[in-house]
Amino acid sequence: MLYRIIFQDSYAAEEVAMRAFVDRERELQTLEREYAREEASFVVVYGRRRVGKTELISRFIQDKRALYYLATEEPELQNLESFQAVAADFLGSDLLRSVRISRWEDVFRELARTCDAARERAVIVIDEFQYLGKANPAYPSIFQRIWDTMLKDANVMLILCGSLVSLMKDQVLSEESPLYGRRTAQIRMGQIPFSHYREFLPGHTTRALVERYAVTGGVPKYIELFEDEDDIFAAISANVLDRNGFLYDEPNFLLQREVPDIGTYFALIRAIAGGAHRPSEISRAFGMKQTSLNKYLKTLIDLDVLQREVPVTEGNPDKSKKSLYIIKDNFLQFWFKFVLPNVSYLETGRTAAVERRIREHFIDNHVAFVYEGVCRERLWDMVDSGALGFVPERVGRWWSGGGEIDAVALSATEKRVVWGECKFWKDPVGANVLRDLEGKAARVPWEKGDRTEQFVLFSVSGFTDGFRKLASARDNVLLVDDSIEEAL
Repeated sequence: MLYRIIFQDSYAAEEVAMRAFVDRERELQTLEREYAREEASFVVVYGRRRVGKTELISRFIQDKRALYYLATEEPELQNLESFQAVAADFLGSDLLRSVRISRWEDVFRELARTCDAARERAVIVIDEFQYLGKANPAYPSIFQRIWDTMLKDANVMLILCGSLVSLMKDQVLSEESPLYGRRTAQIRMGQIPFSHYREFLPGHTTRALVERYAVTGGVPKYIELFEDEDDIFAAISANVLDRNGFLYDEPNFLLQREVPDIGTYFALIRAIAGGAHRPSEISRAFGMKQTSLNKYLKTLIDLDVLQREVPVTEGNPDKSKKSLYIIKDNFLQFWFKFVLPNVSYLETGRTAAVERRIREHFIDNHVAFVYEGVCRERLWDMVDSGALGFVPERVGRWWSGGGEIDAVALSATEKRVVWGECKFWKDPVGANVLRDLEGKAARVPWEKGDRTEQFVLFSVSGFTDGFRKLASARDNVLLVDDSIEEAL
């Protein structure tokens, strides 16, 4: 749960429960739809640790007849014994509880028989399913037989959940898995987008929210750690820089079971966090031939750690040679940029010195770039609200040589484009920023001379009066002022 379990009144409990379950309505609807199927359903829920998978499932099964089992890293026999005990409690069967069972099929056969005879549909949840396959590589084949011969014709809904993405793909989702093709739905849980971030932390300005988002990303557990601290740097020191802090060694926990050689992957991510984004730059910084990088980059992309970007105007993105590799996860970007390079100081307890370094570079070297991503996300929100007046096919960035445009939305069909600039400054933005943006846009060859242009400028510190006056006289300039948004 995101918020505390004990409350002084029912109103507070209801309010916190709502805030703890932010932006998961679509996933919940998917589960409810699968539950309503006339035949058996098989749903796979997966995603990195702490994104709220178990919270989603708990919310879903709270009013249903459900068996929930959390697999552990113990040997298979211990997991089978534990599952048998949970199943016996679920069925109220003293016989199942007392007999000695050596096969998973025997437990599931009794579950299927009893569930099929009952009028109410049963939900069977196995959380951290990948540990069973890790303990016994043949377990996916065993479970295929269980599903095919016992569960698929029973009155059940099966949910397999896991937090090790690579193992869940190998054991359940890939074409090589014995379970491939059995699932009726899958849910990959991602981080909460910034558009819903305020629901976790009401009462903060947009500037404060972006600063926190730049560290926590959209991971509910991380957000919880920062909710009670007004000073962002105090929260960073307590939770990230302190050797006893919850997030001090979090990247190790996230990656050590996903990749075989964590040191190699750490070195690669650190190189990218340090500013090496092109494959050639990564190769030099990482000390590896460029041709050998691909498998590492692909693995990190599959784990949602990295993303490959190309200029949004590229006609064939998959084959573009202008690709950059960016750390997708805000927390990992922060940790590899500010924590890992200073581990020697932190291990000797010199957190104050590291905090001073972070204060000096936090905004310009980190938050400002996160704000650009927030603005690109908000372009889609503006599409939904009709503010752009057209539906773009792509939203992203543009760069060439020394020029870069922070946010671009374009439609090749309508030959329309929005050029956006994002400023996380202390002072109001003036008209010179628009002139610079217009100059950069003029150098972009995409549909030049045959396109309709709009300009959107985002600022957390507002705009000068002169710029507001100029923008109001033009129908192709939109100002998004995040300084006037009240803290709710």
